[in-house]
Amino acid sequence: MVENTETMKIDKVSLAILIFLTVVWGCSFILIKKSLLAFSPVQLACMRLGIAAIAFSPLIVKYRREIDWSKWKKFLAIGITGSGLPAFLFFIAQTEISSSVSGLLNSLTPIWTFLIGIFIFRLAFHKLQMWGVILGFLGAAILILLGDKHVLGGNPWYAILPVIATVCYAASVNMVQAFFKDTKPVIISSVSFFLTGVPLLIYLFTTDVINRFQHHPDALYSLSAVATLSIFGTFISSILFYMLVQRTSAVFGSTVTYLMPIVALFWGFLDGETISILHFIGMGLILLGVYISKLT
Repeated sequence: MVENTETMKIDKVSLAILIFLTVVWGCSFILIKKSLLAFSPVQLACMRLGIAAIAFSPLIVKYRREIDWSKWKKFLAIGITGSGLPAFLFFIAQTEISSSVSGLLNSLTPIWTFLIGIFIFRLAFHKLQMWGVILGFLGAAILILLGDKHVLGGNPWYAILPVIATVCYAASVNMVQAFFKDTKPVIISSVSFFLTGVPLLIYLFTTDVINRFQHHPDALYSLSAVATLSIFGTFISSILFYMLVQRTSAVFGSTVTYLMPIVALFWGFLDGETISILHFIGMGLILLGVYISKLT
C-alpha cells in the first residue's frame, strides 16, 4: 500500500520541525558521551528518564480525564521498551564505543520494527523488503565485526547494546500500534515516561549522585548535558515528532532516520573520534536497508 502523498502538507513549519529533530536527535549521542564525564551510566539513565517524567507531569494533569489507567501495565511496557531499557543500554555502550558508532547503529530501529511487525504481529510484507533487512544487518555487522578498537572507540562487544536498544524501540512502536491505536500520542508519551521515570528518579537518590555532584569537577557540565538530552531530545522532540507526523505523514516523519547518523558522525568527527571508511560503508548499507524495507 502506497501512502497518498497528495494530502501531505510539507510546508516550511514541517521542514523546520524535521530539521530540528534531525539536529537534536543526532546530537543525542555526543551529549551522552559528555554526560558520562561525572556520573555512572545507571545514574545518567535515571536522570534522563526522571527529568523527562517531571517535564511530562503537567500533561498528565491536563489529560487526566482521558487516560485509561486500567491499561497501566501496557503503558509501563511501552515505557520500559521505548525509553527505559534503551536509556541504560546507550549510556553503558558509550563507555566503550564512540558516539558516532552508537548513532549509526541506532538507525537499525525501522528494520527491527519491520521484523517484529511481521513475526509477532503478523503484518504482510514483500519479498524485496527482506533484502533490505539483510543489507541493514550487513551494515551493522561490518561496523561491529570489522571495526577494531581504534574504529569503534573501545570494546566491540559493547556495540551490541545499541542494537538491543533498537529492538526495544521497535517493540515499543509495534505495541503502540497494537494497543493504543486510538489514544492520543501525547497521552502515550506522558503516561509511559511518568510510570518509568518516577521510580528511577527515586532510585537515583539512593546512589552516590549527590556526592558526585558536590565533589566531581565536571558534575555541572555532565548534568547540563543530560538535562539538555532529557528536555530537548526526549520531551520536546517527542511532542514535535508526533506533530510532524500529524501535519505530514509517517513516511515523511521517518526521514529523520536517514539524517540523524550524518549529524552523529559530524559531532564525533568534531570531538576527535576516528571516522573511517567502515563508518560510511556501514551507514550506507544500513540506510539503504531501511529504505528498501520501507518499500510497499
